Amino acid sequence: MKKAINTYLTPMLGLMAIIVLNACSNEKKEEAPVAETPEEFTSMQMTGVEQISIEVDLDAAVERLSKAVTFPTISNQDRNDFDVKAFEDYHKFLEQSYPLVHQTLKKELHGDPRPFSLLYTWEGKDPSLEPALFYAHQDVVPVPDESRDQWKQDPFAGTVADGYIWGRGVLDDKNQIHAILEAAEMKLKDGWQPSRTLYFVFGQDEEVGGAEGAKKIADVLEERGIKRFAYVMDESAPLTPGIFPGIKNNTALIGIAQKGFISLELTINGVGGHSSMPGEESNIGILAEAVTKLEAAQFPYKIHPAVRSQYRYMGPELDEAMQPLYSAVAFGKDDELTEMEQKFIDAMAGNEVTRAMLHTTIAVTMFNAGIKDNVLPPSATAVVNFRPMPGDTPEVIIAHVKNAIQDDRIEIRDISASTPATNIAEVGNSAYKMLEKTIRQIYGNDLIVSPFFVVGGSDSKHFQARDFAPDVYTITAIQLENTEEFKGFHGVNERILVSEYAKSIGFFYQIFDNLESL
Repeated sequence: MKKAINTYLTPMLGLMAIIVLNACSNEKKEEAPVAETPEEFTSMQMTGVEQISIEVDLDAAVERLSKAVTFPTISNQDRNDFDVKAFEDYHKFLEQSYPLVHQTLKKELHGDPRPFSLLYTWEGKDPSLEPALFYAHQDVVPVPDESRDQWKQDPFAGTVADGYIWGRGVLDDKNQIHAILEAAEMKLKDGWQPSRTLYFVFGQDEEVGGAEGAKKIADVLEERGIKRFAYVMDESAPLTPGIFPGIKNNTALIGIAQKGFISLELTINGVGGHSSMPGEESNIGILAEAVTKLEAAQFPYKIHPAVRSQYRYMGPELDEAMQPLYSAVAFGKDDELTEMEQKFIDAMAGNEVTRAMLHTTIAVTMFNAGIKDNVLPPSATAVVNFRPMPGDTPEVIIAHVKNAIQDDRIEIRDISASTPATNIAEVGNSAYKMLEKTIRQIYGNDLIVSPFFVVGGSDSKHFQARDFAPDVYTITAIQLENTEEFKGFHGVNERILVSEYAKSIGFFYQIFDNLESL
């Protein structure tokens, strides 16, 4: 039987990496760097943004979102285990819930081999303007049977209780789909039309990589001749107070780059036989040795440019004693490595989560061999997942594997719809400032806004890895109460506050307006 490590948690690992690193840094205050902090290492936070309030029919919106949770649009690793009816029924529900959207916007279904990803086109008044795109995903992760009794509410009942909307997908990521559509429906009732064309993309298989849905839609839009998007937004980390140790303020993290994705299958085919007469080597032993060699041959560490941007914005808000270290990273050069930067790397490399921000990772996730305890299997197979840094292409990774294992008996095959590391969204440009302004208009000025490096990935990687969408910003526009609530992502008791959902809708309503200024 194949055994696989759960891969559903990867989209949020970039956030975890930041949390762990700052926790480690705070624990080592007595070892603070002695170098001076440059005078220009000052706060980058936008100030004085006037907060606004958007009136929303919250009761009706909550009823629609809670109903959406009842459609079990689950992505299983076995892609043949696909609930067609759940997706079809969910699509019908969307049509009934947002009539003006479906009367005005062009709706298309894409996906191969299953066309269940949604592409909406809202034609703008000025076709000369670069379009914008908002992304979210329909699919949700499974709820393991062994965790069902830990849920306070049925994960697929869409219960509204104790001031929360409960259920699988309400946080990841149907709240974002419905907030976008609620805002669009409200704009259409106002008689509003965007100046630039807006696209809404709601994928069907984000939780398993997006190869069937988002990738196909990216292909379609590229084939239609779109040269460049002015703005692309996808889900990522929600707003959460206290997410950074040492910063009690509310924090909004904007993902600006994602690592790539590739899975290789390593196979040994040889002679099987009876376990009473084993040879000097077994297929399992040969493959196990190859995997051990590969795990020992880790890719080198380096500081990603997105990490430099992250610490340029976050560093001035962190522990003052550590700021010389953060400024060294923020102002460092990619082709040099200073002593202070090496200290930063040493701190990060000491933890398995923060290490992922430093290099292309190697993760053995599946191993399959044998059918009976007294039979030597004639073959053995392992699957190794890599999350590449820029420059580590599939060809580079395969060459690295061959060099590490030094065994021509091992066949190596790319079994994934591999994606390269993405472009890095520009920080401090008009699009980034527009997003920060919108965040502060809805959620106030008493928060920290910072870019960050996503070591996992969401569906927008299929856009951001291409020339037509370099500036992709990822954030989930929902306010969480605390870090404990964050555990609902792919965990038990997933929920969002009813009152905060109104702000999510208001966020998208306002950002549609703010896009007019780009």
